[in-house]
Amino acid sequence: VPEGLRRKMPNIKIFSGSSHPDLSQKIADRLGLELGKVVTKKFSNQETCVEIGESVRGEDVYIVQSGCGEINDNLMELLIMINACKIASASRVSAVIPCFPYARQDKKDKSRAPISAKLVANMLSVSGADHIITMDLHASQIQGFFDIPVDNLYAEPAVLKWIKENIPEWKNCTIVSPDAGGAKRVTSIADRLNVDFALIHKERKKANEVDRMVLVGDVTDRVAILVDDMADTCGTICHAADKLISAGATKVYAILTHGIFSGPAITRINNACFEAVVVTNTIPQEEKIKHCPKIQVIDISMILAEAIRRTHNGESVSYLFSHVPL
Repeated sequence: VPEGLRRKMPNIKIFSGSSHPDLSQKIADRLGLELGKVVTKKFSNQETCVEIGESVRGEDVYIVQSGCGEINDNLMELLIMINACKIASASRVSAVIPCFPYARQDKKDKSRAPISAKLVANMLSVSGADHIITMDLHASQIQGFFDIPVDNLYAEPAVLKWIKENIPEWKNCTIVSPDAGGAKRVTSIADRLNVDFALIHKERKKANEVDRMVLVGDVTDRVAILVDDMADTCGTICHAADKLISAGATKVYAILTHGIFSGPAITRINNACFEAVVVTNTIPQEEKIKHCPKIQVIDISMILAEAIRRTHNGESVSYLFSHVPL
């Protein structure tokens, strides 16, 4: 076959949206690549402007944009970046969305409620995404809102590693879910560590009454580790921490994949009885750490980088469900 006609493997290109440049840079560094040239700015009327500064024809393109900060602007920017690459003849465009926006709006929990997560899925597909890589989706069924492949990666292996390296008494701990919805996630971690688990059940007597929290399980004289997929205003986890201390826990840690920390979150954590509140960097945390010394960060860039590398090379990604890449 003449050199010019041999089908060349498409090259990989990684572009960063403006939501989390630090994570994008870490991913590129892990892969030994430069970030692709892209300028994202706003026109004076606040419309999003994206200029892809290099050819993507026939390339395997990955666009990193997390659902944080100015959520709607960042989502729109991602859609426009995907579309720009698609119509510039990229062979495949994958959206790497560490924290999926609108993931909590995944079902009709009351009359006339939107299912915005499904709308976001449709928007991503229409813009031209061929593949989605995300992390710890709030509900794994969101994968079924798409007709394109979705890789839902787990922070769990990195969390297990953190617990073993940073909590000396981890063999005598109880893993606790702050609500019934997180029970599966918690039992999985407890099984891996071979420790007990407990859950906190929120009992709502009336719509506008204060929630009563009921602890199911034993934490007496143990270290309690609260685990959840996200913490936003932190009302639930701070309530839960108080409950655990009053139930006899010696120390309380919280480990969360997505630290959104909006509104009163930082004040609440500072006033709560946590030893540490541990989050991953699916969302930038630099500013939050300045105001809250209890926040510690687990870097998950290597998990995303390895998922990108495996996807690009056509390898299986499921190894990452139980192992932290080096």
